[in-house]
Amino acid sequence: MVTIKNDDSNQMNNWEKAKRSNHNLDHSPLGESSNKDKETEELIETLIKKDAEIKKTEIQIRRNKKNIKYMEQSKTWKYSRPLRIITSLFTKLTGRKEEKAQTEYINQLKADLHNTQKELYQTRENLQEMMLDDRKLDSNKVIELVRSAKEDGNLIDYIEKVTQNKEVHDANYIKVLRYAARVFMNDKTEYRNLAYTKVIEGLKIEDIPEFIIRAGLDEKAIPLKQAASFRASLNIRMRQKQLVEPLPEWLLDNKQDAYAFIEKLAVKKPWFSDKKYKMGEIPQQEGIVIKPADGAGSRGVYLVYSFNDIVDIKRSQSLDSWEALKANMEKDIISKWVDEDEWMMEELILESTEEKIPASDVKFYCFYGKVGLILEITRFPELKYCWWTAAGERIRTGKYDEDLFKGKGFTDNELALAADISLNIPAPFIRIDFLRSQHGLVFGEFTPKPGNYDEFDQHTDQWMGDNFIEAQGRLVNDLINRKQFKDYQELIESLDK
Repeated sequence: MVTIKNDDSNQMNNWEKAKRSNHNLDHSPLGESSNKDKETEELIETLIKKDAEIKKTEIQIRRNKKNIKYMEQSKTWKYSRPLRIITSLFTKLTGRKEEKAQTEYINQLKADLHNTQKELYQTRENLQEMMLDDRKLDSNKVIELVRSAKEDGNLIDYIEKVTQNKEVHDANYIKVLRYAARVFMNDKTEYRNLAYTKVIEGLKIEDIPEFIIRAGLDEKAIPLKQAASFRASLNIRMRQKQLVEPLPEWLLDNKQDAYAFIEKLAVKKPWFSDKKYKMGEIPQQEGIVIKPADGAGSRGVYLVYSFNDIVDIKRSQSLDSWEALKANMEKDIISKWVDEDEWMMEELILESTEEKIPASDVKFYCFYGKVGLILEITRFPELKYCWWTAAGERIRTGKYDEDLFKGKGFTDNELALAADISLNIPAPFIRIDFLRSQHGLVFGEFTPKPGNYDEFDQHTDQWMGDNFIEAQGRLVNDLINRKQFKDYQELIESLDK
């Protein structure tokens, strides 16, 4: 008969520790869980495994008892009693030698059985993995497949097949994860919440089942941080832009309208020409910046210190004449770096006039009255980035990790300025970009959709997603309470005239 050694007192002590611990599975602002949270997770995982082992052993004990009882009550057992007695006497007479050989043989069989079971278990694991993901291609092979399909004119068909395979692939994983969560539905709350939290990590927002979302509303709720995503929120916002034009923040994407709005808020801005120029019509003037009328980033941006001292920001190249400037601008148009031959002029802002250091960029990711991230950029002599939290901590976000530098940071007043500006815009998110001059920050532009926002790592994306959702809530509450966005409304009225 199988016996079970179960230290009930230790089991209860561990269980009480888990229940009493501050079980918060949520992450810190950038998604890194505390040591205490990890210890609690590990403790609960241990308890789950121990409980499962106990239940499995108890089931085996009941089966063994039932089999023994059945055997003892059978006629075969009763009638074989004389044979068992004779066998016992024969064993005693033949001595221990044969018994030893049998014991060794049995032990060998047990070892073989153990190895066979281990191989079977591994085979089952491999089979399950193959059923869910039967293709493993490295990135080089994938790139080669795509290039080959494009060259053969079959890329569209290839995309369709890959899409179909991915749908089946994802469906299998979703079924497994959903069912894995479902089997914990009626388990202990701590077990259930840990299982749900693990399952959510493998699901997209739309794949999380309702019963898990429901658990997020319980008294002992699980954090639904995986349901938040900055990239998903902006993607949905772009779809809103297609369906409901215009969105408030996109009105400010126009440089001239942005300057008109920022003037109402009495925020420092550079001088700029409200006229758009063709490349050959730009007046020769020193101390200006020339940039595309409709562009983003540093493509087609030129700093004109003097007629023989011009900097091509994107190429990190110095030009010594106006003719060289026009030649590079022409290259910008031909290469499609710049979409149209329409250019703007504005005041050249310098961080140091004596050393001719161009203004660095300080970009505030604003969520209706709250700053999430700050990106500091230097563009010359080389492009470098520095990410900050609103608390003034340098961090990594998954973007530009290979080109980071130790930035100068920002002041509390500058942080408050960006937050206050965003409170005047009826939108959950907008990035407010400034230039750092030798006399402080100067407004640059509004950016409703930052480039490559999909490149943030998962922790940053989820944390920013929470910021977006919270901003939506604050904005809705203010609108319900009839907040008047006076300066913004005046801008709209002036544009309608």
